Amino acid sequence: MVLRFTPFFLFLYILFVPISYGNQAPDDHLHGLGDCSQCHLDGVDISKIMLADHSCPQCHLSKDLKLMVKKLANGDYSRQSKQMNSQVTVNQHKNNEMFYAQSRIGTDPGPMKQIPAATFVMGTDERLSDEGPPHEVSLSSFYIDVYEVTNGQYKLFIDKTKRKSPSHFRNRTYPEGKIDHPVTYVNWHDANAYCQWAGKRLPTDKEWEFAARSADQRTYPWGNDFEMEGGNTPVRWKKLNKFGDTTPVGMFPKGISPFGLFDMSGNVWEWTSSWYKAYPGNKVASESYGERYKTLKGGSWFDCSFYKCGISAPVYNRAFFAKKVKNDTFGFRCAK
Repeated sequence: MVLRFTPFFLFLYILFVPISYGNQAPDDHLHGLGDCSQCHLDGVDISKIMLADHSCPQCHLSKDLKLMVKKLANGDYSRQSKQMNSQVTVNQHKNNEMFYAQSRIGTDPGPMKQIPAATFVMGTDERLSDEGPPHEVSLSSFYIDVYEVTNGQYKLFIDKTKRKSPSHFRNRTYPEGKIDHPVTYVNWHDANAYCQWAGKRLPTDKEWEFAARSADQRTYPWGNDFEMEGGNTPVRWKKLNKFGDTTPVGMFPKGISPFGLFDMSGNVWEWTSSWYKAYPGNKVASESYGERYKTLKGGSWFDCSFYKCGISAPVYNRAFFAKKVKNDTFGFRCAK
């Protein structure tokens, strides 16, 4: 019999199983009980997630987890780490900073690049079944954001519209020093609303993939070989031996796409307008296909149990979640 953890049993597991290894998480990072239960739906074996090599118990000390569980049980989701993780110094921004107060790209809706009309081959048959088969797609010309939407830009949006702020904001503002980090804890509806407010829209998964890889079917935005300095990926944080976090947008010039776009691999998963459906010619059935989940592209800084270290970096990779899901690895950029 396979043991499946409900939030209650997950609570007991965290409370009583001793943990001996871990690092402090960033101020706005929290994989709480609610996060697990809302992201891992449809009978996913959460016990495997908890016991995986790169899961929560591997990154958090026992005493910290017990404190977190106690606060969660009391309805308190405001866990703060002892200090901001400001000591990361490898491959920093041009001014060697991960955290700063003044935006370097501004808080108005971000700049865009025009992507030419083209026909390209989308997908691959070298990996996961939902990524293929490779198939030809024709696109009209479109525009897409150079950067992921930032905390500073999203704050302007919620200030203008009075929309509810993301859960990691305090007093309707982002964590200190993270003005240019991509906004997170936004679901599909939040992302869609921002793009509409900005006079834009969410990109389709086809548009997103072409903008990231062009017509030469490259694996990563920068080419076919993985580069440590190409983006904010789990591989980089593992090399640093640190837990990981978002980074300011545009921090990895070596990872720029053929069309001049930043962070198309890593940093945060990006919502698209597309439903998660089987590609033409795909003969591997899945009950998840259809107009039930939305597709996300690009991978993130976090190495979850389903996407082992680095596997989410290829631009043909895709994730799928319900439109209401939000966490610290989901963000977006807009198109038009």
